[in-house]
Amino acid sequence: MTEQSAASGPTFGLWYDFRNPDPDRPFSSFYAEVLDQIAWAEQRGLDSAWLTEHHFCADGYSPSPFVLASAILQRTSRMHVGTNLIVSPLHDPVRLAEDSATLSLLSGGRFDLGVGQGYWVREFEAFGKQVRQRPSLLEEGVEVIRRAWSGSAEGFAGKRYTLPPVAVTPVPERTPQLLVGAMADVAIERAARIADGFLSTQNAHHATYLAAVERTGGSVADARIYAGQWSIIAEDPEEVWSRIGKHALYQLNEYISWGAFGPPDDVPRFADPAQILEAGAYRLMDAETAVTELTDMLRACPQIKDVHFWAQLPGEPVDSGSERIAYLADKVVPAVRERLAG
Repeated sequence: MTEQSAASGPTFGLWYDFRNPDPDRPFSSFYAEVLDQIAWAEQRGLDSAWLTEHHFCADGYSPSPFVLASAILQRTSRMHVGTNLIVSPLHDPVRLAEDSATLSLLSGGRFDLGVGQGYWVREFEAFGKQVRQRPSLLEEGVEVIRRAWSGSAEGFAGKRYTLPPVAVTPVPERTPQLLVGAMADVAIERAARIADGFLSTQNAHHATYLAAVERTGGSVADARIYAGQWSIIAEDPEEVWSRIGKHALYQLNEYISWGAFGPPDDVPRFADPAQILEAGAYRLMDAETAVTELTDMLRACPQIKDVHFWAQLPGEPVDSGSERIAYLADKVVPAVRERLAG
C-alpha cells in the first residue's frame, strides 16, 4: 500500500478471480460489469483490488492479471491494485518486472506484485516447467525481479535463470512491494526471508509467518501481512448463503481438484454448502460480528496492512456481490476504523 494509506491504518479491499462459469454470460459484458463495480467500490470507500491467476480453466479464471490491473488502474484514481497472486514460476521474471514497473509508472505507484510458487501440475506441464522446481523458480525469480527494478546491469547467473549484463528499463519510480503468498510451513519460511510482505489465506498463518520473520532475522514490528478473507458479510448472511453457497461449493471443490490444499486424491471434496460452514472454510457474519472480529484481529496483529474479501463467488451475479460490497463499505469498514482509532 502507499505510505499514506499505511500510515492511516489498515486498508480494506476486494479480491477478484474473474471466473465466469455461466455459459450464457459473455465474458466481454462480464468484464465490463466488474470494472464498473470496481470503480463504484472505490467511490464507496474501498481501498484495494487484488487479482489472482490460473490458466486453462473452462470458467476463464483470470489468466492475464496485468491486463486487468491496467484496466482497473485506468478506471480508478485512489485504489491500490495488487496481485494475490501471480504464479511466478510459470513466467519469465524479467517480464514480470517489466510489466509491474510499467503498471507502477502508469498509476503513480498504485501497484504491488504478489507472487507464489503455485501447485497445479497441469499448469506447470503446459508451460514446460517442472512442479518440483517451483521453490527455486520462485526464489530466483524474486531475485531477478529485484535486480531489474534496481536498474542493475550486473546480470544474473542462477540455477534456473540467467540474465546477461543488461539493464531492464524503465525502472519504477516507486518500487512496488514484492509480496509472497504461501500456506505450507516451509513456503511461509521462504516468504519471511525473501518478501516485503506476506499474502495470507483465511487468516490461518499469521502467527506462523511472524515467527518465521523473527527466525530469519527480520523485524516483526515492521512485518506486513495482506490478508485474504473467506467470509460472507451481510445483514442476513444465512439467507445470502442459501442463494450463493452453491457457488462457494464450486469454488472450493475446484481448488481441491487442482491440488491447492494438498494432493487432490487425499483431500475430500465438500458434499454441500453446509459442510463448508461446518469445516470453517467460509464464515458467515453480520455487521456487528464482522466489526468485532475484524477489530480484534487487527488489534492483535497490527502487522496486517490490508484485508480483502471475494467480491463475488464464481457464477454469482455481479449485482449480488455489489450488495455485500455496499454493506461492507457502509456498515463494517467505518465502524472498524472508528474502533481502531478509539
